[in-house]
Amino acid sequence: MSINRRQFLRRVGLVSALGLGGSFVITSLRGKKVEAASSVAEYETSKDALVAKHWAMVVDMSKFKTEEDFKKVVDSCVSIHNIPDIGNLKDEIKWIWEDDYEHTFSGGENEYLTESFKKLPFAVICNHCENPPCVKACPTGATFKRPDGIVDMDYHRCIGCRFCMGACPYGARSFNWRDPRPFIKKIDPDFPTRTQGVVEKCTFCVERLADGVMPACVEASNGGLIFGDLDDPNSEVRKIISTKYTIRRKVELGTQPSVYYLIGGGNNA
Repeated sequence: MSINRRQFLRRVGLVSALGLGGSFVITSLRGKKVEAASSVAEYETSKDALVAKHWAMVVDMSKFKTEEDFKKVVDSCVSIHNIPDIGNLKDEIKWIWEDDYEHTFSGGENEYLTESFKKLPFAVICNHCENPPCVKACPTGATFKRPDGIVDMDYHRCIGCRFCMGACPYGARSFNWRDPRPFIKKIDPDFPTRTQGVVEKCTFCVERLADGVMPACVEASNGGLIFGDLDDPNSEVRKIISTKYTIRRKVELGTQPSVYYLIGGGNNA
């Protein structure tokens, strides 16, 4: 979607005039028709919902030993979130993907990491930062931070300006240069499809949390992805981060990522 400056400002003004400053998201509860939710809190009203003060993830790379280990995790995300397979890198839509050490942790060198660890492929997703620059850059509130720390998106409010993509230092956002729907192998009716001119990214499976189940990638990872409440001293993620050596991406930027990479164990030692 291409818009000039005047069109952009007109759309921003329209959003403000309509009073859409509050949270407005498209929710998809398993087995129910996709419909609009009036607020973020509506995700948390179900008695079965999983809730936390600060959702975080630990990536244990010792559990990702083969391409099949990565593929299971990626496929689990693609299949339920209607992620298209466009067929070329320029138009690629990525929620979770594989990358090398140099690109994953560019900008910082740690002398204590082993060479074997640096040769590993890494599972990469949105970092759901405590200080997300994408939220500050979004002029319409299409990208917003939930009270539980998840950086979520309202696709209906995205005007395609791509300011969030420029602000994100992790390359965690994708832009739909064309209508993605013809490139979806099998549409999941329980999750909204996107349209041309819309940015998208990983949302930590907020729709699954609302139904009381863990993110799809976590379930498919065979223990490679550990998910939980960082503010809970008894949660597994908190115990790992408190007692083991973990690293995060580009911490020098002050974004405070909520995704940690576990060092040591398995083939990482």
